[in-house]
Amino acid sequence: MSVLDQLALPIVLAPMAGGPCTPQLAAQVSEAGGLGFLAAGYLSTDQLGESVATARQLTSRSLGVNVFVGGGYAADPERFEAYALRLAGEAERLCVPLGKPRFDDDAFDAKVAALAADPVAVVSFTFGLPSQPSVDALHAAGSEVWLTVTSPEEARQAVARSADALIVQGVEAGGHRGVFDDDEAASDLTLLAALQLIGAAVSVPLVAAGSIMTGAGVAAVLAGGASAAQLGTAYLRTTEAGTSPAQREATATETPTVLTRAFTGRLARGIANRFHHEHGAVAPRAYPEVHHLTAPLRAQARADGDADAINLWAGQAHSLAEEVDAAELTRRLAADARAALKAATQRLGVPD
Repeated sequence: MSVLDQLALPIVLAPMAGGPCTPQLAAQVSEAGGLGFLAAGYLSTDQLGESVATARQLTSRSLGVNVFVGGGYAADPERFEAYALRLAGEAERLCVPLGKPRFDDDAFDAKVAALAADPVAVVSFTFGLPSQPSVDALHAAGSEVWLTVTSPEEARQAVARSADALIVQGVEAGGHRGVFDDDEAASDLTLLAALQLIGAAVSVPLVAAGSIMTGAGVAAVLAGGASAAQLGTAYLRTTEAGTSPAQREATATETPTVLTRAFTGRLARGIANRFHHEHGAVAPRAYPEVHHLTAPLRAQARADGDADAINLWAGQAHSLAEEVDAAELTRRLAADARAALKAATQRLGVPD
């Protein structure tokens, strides 16, 4: 039986790297009947192991871990050197030095090896396809492998890589786009369109992701063919989330979101702020070099409570996020989804 079939509730916590996805948050979602996820992104391998161990102390239920797919190629230094000069004023204003831009793969091989040695129920990947040996090693360890896709072509490639399920990410989703190739021709499919097209293209379970904030949203993607809904932004203001105070406050507003490279060099959706408005139009496609360049600025801005210099990753419907315990939110989402599906069924009438 698959992990999705074992869940009491078809609710999956989206893995939000950089702080929001704490072990406490992941554990509470799992305890409520969903699937809690931890984010390996930006953690050392040791930190990842500690995070998994802490979550396991809080729940005996299934957990997932998300890993950024490494690889690609280093950007032309001229791209980010010019951007670094532009950001000198930001560094002076925040009284911190810019970070040193560098190309790396976020310790991909070490993290996969650690998860194969100490397996969790699910390992998901984003930013592309892991190698077949990586998938095979995780399968041999007893983990399911879920791959993030944004288009039918990516879905076909993911199924060929032996994916157990696909996370279908719509363009309305908060945070980094899960596209394989981060260029201007990347998929811009909304979640409902992507679900229909990918559901017609492949025959594996689908997990829907993309600014799902309510039980009605969960019901919509289940009706659209998904086996579960993956929510991240909805949990940003929960008690257990490691969301910074500035982001919590910004998430509660109706400020629109934008797709930007300003903070990391990779296209991501966040709440519009001064940093994006001043630098987004010229930010280079250079990930993770720009991520490392701006990391000290963002860390200081979070410490200062300055939301205008933070990457406020959030989905388009972020203003619907609530301050509530994660377990309560998980159960409420499921209950509201049941009610929404019942109401929709009634609107269809009784068949002749």
